[in-house]
Amino acid sequence: MLRLDPGPGRPPSDLLEELTQACSLSGDEGEVRAVLRRWLGGTVCELYTDNIGNLICRRGQGPVRVIVAAHMDEVGLVVAGHDDSGLLRVKESGGLDVRVLPGRAVLVGRPKVPGVIGAPAVHLLDEDEAERVLPSRELYVDVGARSKEEAAEVAAPGDPVYFATSFERLSDRVVKAKALDDRVGCYILARLLLDPERENLTLLGVFTVQEEVGLRGARVAAQHLAPRLALAVDGTSAADVPGVEPPQTCTHLGRGPAVSLMDGTIVMHERIREHLVGLARRHGVPWQYRRLTTAGTDAGGIFLERTGIPACTVAVPCRYIHSPASLADLDDIEHTLTLLRLLLDSLDKGEFEP
Repeated sequence: MLRLDPGPGRPPSDLLEELTQACSLSGDEGEVRAVLRRWLGGTVCELYTDNIGNLICRRGQGPVRVIVAAHMDEVGLVVAGHDDSGLLRVKESGGLDVRVLPGRAVLVGRPKVPGVIGAPAVHLLDEDEAERVLPSRELYVDVGARSKEEAAEVAAPGDPVYFATSFERLSDRVVKAKALDDRVGCYILARLLLDPERENLTLLGVFTVQEEVGLRGARVAAQHLAPRLALAVDGTSAADVPGVEPPQTCTHLGRGPAVSLMDGTIVMHERIREHLVGLARRHGVPWQYRRLTTAGTDAGGIFLERTGIPACTVAVPCRYIHSPASLADLDDIEHTLTLLRLLLDSLDKGEFEP
């Protein structure tokens, strides 16, 4: 299901696995950008990197200009300093679930030196201290250095710290990886860009930067590209686990793409949202509403640009996002791709105008 044919003379590869194995914190999205360039170069009509680092791909040259955006950056840590003992002090990059960080294997800096996130030994703490969630400022990364000088040779302040999580199939339809938010979106957008051109559409695929720290790349791209409408395709929370009441689950794994009503940055464009739901119902595509009104996606950056750009978000449910490992359902990914193709087809045929 995940395998793509990258073209004559190039071996098939699993693009989703390659995207999740790439390491790209906010502001340093080069590894993901390089993977996408390799896959899409020679296929799209135009491919370039703008001044902020977005990878912009154009397919077709019809009168209806549509942005589909997916962000390349992932959450992680950055080195903040060094202790005399040789430990690296760290700070968060993006919104991390710090509850699950201690003991996690990481890769430090561009050389990807192996390390472990450490915390005070639990057997030395009293009961109250042992139950407290430690903020990132009290955590550290241990790379085996024995002094401040050795640690400084491994990593400098500002160097990235990535989670050392390998892509893995847990079953025939569920995969585990880091950064599924939003490598699932990058994967889906790449698939859309490999589709045949639509006569009346200019598809502007924007792989954005710095979404996790403020939706920054999306705003720059929207201002420059001037689309008629925009879609953000992202990974979103699935809290369908024991102990969570049904209204609080946000989404469920395996029930199809999640259509957002609103989030912390945007109230979705009503006509686009209703059209997406109508397409899903008419064509038998499983779908669900995203039952959460917080957080944000690139749609929240795009719709504020120019004189206001109609925008909406469609997301793939992922369990445990913003942590070292998350899960996604391959059927949800394929159904999201199907729904977006249906929307683009309806725009191409003139069946929908926002």
